[in-house]
Amino acid sequence: MIPTPTTPKHPALTPTIVGIAELPPRRTTPGVTTLELIAQVAVAATIDAGLDHRAIDGLVCGPHVGETPQHVPATVAEYLGLQSTFADIVDLGGATAAGMVWRAGAAIAAGMCTTVLCVLAHSRDPQTPARSPNRNPIREFDVPYGASGANQAYAMVAQRHMAEFGTTTEQLMTVAVKERQNAQTNPDAVFYGRPITLDDVRRSPIVMRPLHQYEIVMPCGGAAALLVTSADRARDLRSSPVTLLGAGEFVTHRALSQAPSLTTSPLSVAIDRAYRQAGIGPSDLDLLCPYDCYSILLPITVEDAGLCAKGDGGPWVAEHDFSHRSRLPINPHGGQLGCGQADLAGGAGHIIEAVRQLRGTAAGRQIDGTELALVTGNGATFSEEVALVLAGDLR
Repeated sequence: MIPTPTTPKHPALTPTIVGIAELPPRRTTPGVTTLELIAQVAVAATIDAGLDHRAIDGLVCGPHVGETPQHVPATVAEYLGLQSTFADIVDLGGATAAGMVWRAGAAIAAGMCTTVLCVLAHSRDPQTPARSPNRNPIREFDVPYGASGANQAYAMVAQRHMAEFGTTTEQLMTVAVKERQNAQTNPDAVFYGRPITLDDVRRSPIVMRPLHQYEIVMPCGGAAALLVTSADRARDLRSSPVTLLGAGEFVTHRALSQAPSLTTSPLSVAIDRAYRQAGIGPSDLDLLCPYDCYSILLPITVEDAGLCAKGDGGPWVAEHDFSHRSRLPINPHGGQLGCGQADLAGGAGHIIEAVRQLRGTAAGRQIDGTELALVTGNGATFSEEVALVLAGDLR
């Protein structure tokens, strides 16, 4: 007997599988990359559903794509020509495919996307890995010309912003100074007790023109954790809850050569979606905690957040007070340039600072009357972007 299904609260959002495809298993797949297999099966599933690929705005991948050890969803999206407002990796062994389906449904129900491609592939080439073909765009169009690594990528972004809008090295250097100044209120910061001046930044080595050493994040060790529960459950817990009012995500590319723009990041879409979901605008913010691994991220982020016009980010960051005493504080804990970047945990630090401020527990740097915060995350080079609008206790 088939059990009667529970009636969904929102029937229109009930997860529904509309397209399927499978490439028959073979002992070997000589001369074919994992990305090619992904493309073949994705096209077939899209045809089965009768969809235009432009209708796909969500992407869930497995953890293993032979052509890339990281930034997997961005690499797959780039290869397939997708622009995704939700991207994820599922790594549950043999349960991965099943886990993908419910996560896709949850993302649709949350309003993050409407149509999700869940795709898995595995190439098995009898050749050695060193001789296997690699058609990852970053390997074909960037690396052979010396465009490899984050330093050169963000330097190119900075050069483009300077050429297009007249942004100056002085304006970018002020970001490092102000982030380091904020770190002086945070005893946990790597650079606590070590403020710097513009002259210090100017005298630090040029790592990749126009970026100086002090404008580039210093990797370090560390860890971060976040617990998320329902609003009902939060009422019974000890700590003052911080509510996620809005979220946005946008993934457009992996290789810098494939970026739609070097001066407008996918954050512009992600932030706009987060604002709309939260029902607020840039003028409502009390705190900004932007991802800041390179100084150039700050002017572009404030532009994409609607805090100033496109191209005015340089003067804005030079003139704006980042401290917790200002009208709109920026990374009061020092951000990654002042506090440190413990790999992916560095991005979590921005969320944790926003939570502390919204709880009223940021000792020594507490902002008065903080109610709304915007937090951003940045993957690769303006490739995988997320924006969160957080609110203090709404009880």
